[in-house]
Order: sequence, then C-alpha cells, then structure tokens
Amino acid sequence: MAKNRVKLNMEMKKHKLGDIGEVRMCKRILKEETNTVSGIPFFKIGTFGDVADVFISRKKFEEYKAKYSYPKKGDVLISAAGTIGRTVVFNGEEAYFQDSNIVWIENDETKVVNALLYYAYKNVKWKVSNGSTILRLYNDDLRRTEIIVPADISVQKKIASVLSVPPKLNLENFNKANKGFRQVGWLAQ
Repeated sequence: MAKNRVKLNMEMKKHKLGDIGEVRMCKRILKEETNTVSGIPFFKIGTFGDVADVFISRKKFEEYKAKYSYPKKGDVLISAAGTIGRTVVFNGEEAYFQDSNIVWIENDETKVVNALLYYAYKNVKWKVSNGSTILRLYNDDLRRTEIIVPADISVQKKIASVLSVPPKLNLENFNKANKGFRQVGWLAQ
C-alpha cells in the first residue's frame, strides 16, 4: 500500500494570470479577407481545435504576423467565446486565429511554464462578465483569473512531463500525480 502513496512537499503559489503575462490576440480578419479554397488556415471560434474551413492569403498572414501579436509554439490558446475556456496548445504550424474570440497569455515562463499552464487551465472555473446575452471571457476576466501551481519551476516541468504522457502508457504515474494534486489542493479559482 505504501508504494502507491505520493508525498509532495512543495511550496504552492497563487498567481493571477495578469501577473504572469499579457493577454494577446491576433489582429481582426474581415470576412471578405477569407476564402474557402486555399491559403493559411484561419480558425474561428467554431473551428477552434478542429479543422479550419476558411483561409487567408499568405500576404495578409505575413503582414499581420510581423505587425501584430502572434502566438509562439507552445502557447496555450483559450476560447473566449462560445465554449469558454476550451484550450489548444499552439503547435507552431502556420495558422491564424479569430481576434478576441481566441486569446492567449504571453506568460513569463520563469513564473509558470506553458506546459503546466495548459493543465492549470483545465481546472479553472472561468468567471465571465455579466450583462451580455452572449457568454464572453473578457481580457479583464482573464487577468483576474487565479491559478495555484508549484512555486518551483523544475517541479512544474516535472509535473507537466508526467501529465503529458498518455495515461494508457503511464497509468501508474498518472494516478500518482492525480493523488498528489489532491493532497496539496492543486486547483484553480
């Protein structure tokens, strides 16, 4: 029984997302700037995390990527409309994303590593602003959102590494990590 016990003695730290980085989004693309035939995939909120059904020109992509915010490989993209809080890790392949509906935190990885941020987002109870008929996660809502993660970056990396292995390949370690998270109360608020 003792071999299944996970003991984690680590300092946990609460962060507001606004304290670890800036909310970023791509520049707005107008409908008339898209086509259904070819080009750079353009993900709208309805196709986020799936297959793009429209494209933008390479020229527009290169121009906007050079002038405006664009995610780096490993950034965690977040849906800010529709299904709030859906996440996708940006794989670095050429693509463009629908302005304020798909956002990311350009975070300081000396505070929270992207690999762990992805899992922390899975535990967030996203608090959206009231007053709108359409649910929306505004930038201020994101900035105020709190997560609790290990203070030590090397521990964050180790946890993210364990969690990134598919459970079927490493079920024992995955279960140990989950027990450990429950023991230390790792959750987001």
